[in-house]
Amino acid sequence: MSLSPLEYVESLRIGTVEFVSPDEIRVMLDIEAPDSVALNTGTPRPFPRVNSYVLIPSDEGYMVGQVEWLTIERSAYPKRRGMQDFGLVDLPYPLRKMSLNPLGTLRKIIDIEGEENYRFRRGVDAFPSVGDSVLLPTQQQLRSIVESGDNRRVKIGTSPLAGNADVCVDPDRIFGRHLAVLGNTGSGKSCSVAGLIRWSLEAAKRNGKIPTPNARFIVLDPNGEYKRAFGKVTDVIKPRLFKVEPQDGEEPLKVPLWFLNSAEWCSFTQASGKTQRPTLIYALRAVRDGQTKAPQSTSHDMRRFLRTIVSTLQAEKFLGSPWGSFPKPKAFFEKINKWKSGLVTSHSFTPNEQAALNNLTDKIDYLVKARSGPHPNYDFTRQEIDELIEKSCEAHSAFGGSDSDMLPIDADTPREFSGESLLRSIEASAEMLNVTEYVETMLIRIRTMLADTRMQSIINEDGKITLDQWLNDYIGADKAGNGSLTIIDLSLVPSEIIHIVTAVTARMVFEALQRYRKLDDKHEVLPTVLVMEEAHTFIKRYKEDAENQDAASVCCQVFERIAREGRKFGLGLVLSSQRPSELSTTVLSQCNTFLIHRISNDRDQDLVHRFVPDNLKGLLRDLPSLPSQNAILLGWASELPILVRMNDLPEEQRPQSDDPDFWNVWTGEETRDVDWKQIADDWQARTDEGAKSKSNGEGTAKVPLLDGMDVSEPENVPGEDDSTD
Repeated sequence: MSLSPLEYVESLRIGTVEFVSPDEIRVMLDIEAPDSVALNTGTPRPFPRVNSYVLIPSDEGYMVGQVEWLTIERSAYPKRRGMQDFGLVDLPYPLRKMSLNPLGTLRKIIDIEGEENYRFRRGVDAFPSVGDSVLLPTQQQLRSIVESGDNRRVKIGTSPLAGNADVCVDPDRIFGRHLAVLGNTGSGKSCSVAGLIRWSLEAAKRNGKIPTPNARFIVLDPNGEYKRAFGKVTDVIKPRLFKVEPQDGEEPLKVPLWFLNSAEWCSFTQASGKTQRPTLIYALRAVRDGQTKAPQSTSHDMRRFLRTIVSTLQAEKFLGSPWGSFPKPKAFFEKINKWKSGLVTSHSFTPNEQAALNNLTDKIDYLVKARSGPHPNYDFTRQEIDELIEKSCEAHSAFGGSDSDMLPIDADTPREFSGESLLRSIEASAEMLNVTEYVETMLIRIRTMLADTRMQSIINEDGKITLDQWLNDYIGADKAGNGSLTIIDLSLVPSEIIHIVTAVTARMVFEALQRYRKLDDKHEVLPTVLVMEEAHTFIKRYKEDAENQDAASVCCQVFERIAREGRKFGLGLVLSSQRPSELSTTVLSQCNTFLIHRISNDRDQDLVHRFVPDNLKGLLRDLPSLPSQNAILLGWASELPILVRMNDLPEEQRPQSDDPDFWNVWTGEETRDVDWKQIADDWQARTDEGAKSKSNGEGTAKVPLLDGMDVSEPENVPGEDDSTD
């Protein structure tokens, strides 16, 4: 016997609204409401369940509510609708009640073919009133709620609370405004990240008009676990794997030292702010400009020297020096006296060049002689400095210099130079600035880095890679001709430089995309996704008021900039972390989508609760009890917060992050052979001959560093005393 529409709607009734507020609606369940399973919605469905969905009729269709909690309240025996119960004694009776979070509105629509359908929209325009009926959604309505949204192109899982309806996302939303994948170890974060990459590329392949997806995913992998997930080349995924000690099918990781900008150099060398940092930046400008290379001619070399003098004088004047607050006028006196020794004449100079050079030398002689008495006063007047700058500019112009030459190249421009060139440039700059004794400790640190065999392969001292080659290999060739995925294995990068390597790689990707948009005629962006595993290690909170930022702080600042500005240039950020409470709040606040797995730590739970509106926090109470492979998707990429069971990944497509099999190894079901000698030799980078000589008592000689220095026995190394700066 078929039911009329009104009778069918009445059969779906489960209760009545008894309390309404903007963030909570309380419902009294009917006695006839299902106790555990609803059978009248098209398919058997568990009800009532926390986080399941119900409907309340409204003017625009139905208001959708999500169950937050259920309870039993003892009260008088209720009168059933349509029945006369006489002679009953009023005894305490358990009445079921539940609380709902208002999510949005479900409207009925008629498609082009005339079929009836539903469309969900986030937000509630009209709230119900007390006494309104509460209904169970049908199977079609439930799927319309979960499968809402436009451009649902990539399926990532199913919803166990909505009849296993497909959960799909729009890649423009999930990657365009940054994604955070959070959860404890073993909750399935890495599999979710690997799945998102694989499912997105496979969906693009199925729906694309080109043979292979023109996509760019760059994975920064500190644990070396993504090789197994993407190790095999397919018609969709052609991974490029970069590693410190590459094997078959892998490429050596290269991050040339000339990629580092001034902030990264200062953090790595621990340069002090008063003396070492200005000297280092001055040296970087010079070495990137090629001033340490062999000059084209004596006249050309003199023009460079004069340009340095003019730039230094103008900088001194701009800072109010050497008068006013200048604390050491004698240092300036010694500086210009030392400059004089470099102003040597040559027979190749023209008469005009020689005359201008003599005028400058005479001016310096006059200033020096005026302060050479028994009790000299080293103060300089503004007029004297102006006259010295004037003579220096005239000499610079006589040797072919111009005003444009006075604008030195940016210290951060990635132009090639070698470590030896940088050392020479620092020494020359320190001598020019008369601070040689204060930069020795910085020079020792740089020499130590250049002599470290673990770092030599990474910093690319052989100079066999250019900037365009690096961008082509690490970001991807035109139309992703060399593959859509780059995996950068950071597992064997020395701890001293791992933050710098990560920061430089991320920054180079970001700045390359900036310049792509700048040079593109249409000002379009090149969509790229940067994935950062173990983000709490590299994007950790730091003290902003610290005078000298360390490498970890500089690395975090790079990702903060990407989080703030990356969307404008097509760079999406995917963060995976098991400790969200340690992440930079700036980066987290810029993430618009969250895929949250099981989280048990109280601090991490409190932080996650701040990401969602107050009326949806009940959904996050599931976090401590979520099983593996289950997560809560919320934010910009999802029309509503939803519990999703992620798609299955075959074992060969999962990252190498499985739990260790202690019991099977203990009981002998799995074998583990150990050769510690082989591991030790590989660890110590020894050859067979080197290991043999070591065992014979040989090979104990100290390893010399550059310029004959020996780090094992430093003798009389000048320290830095900023108080004399």
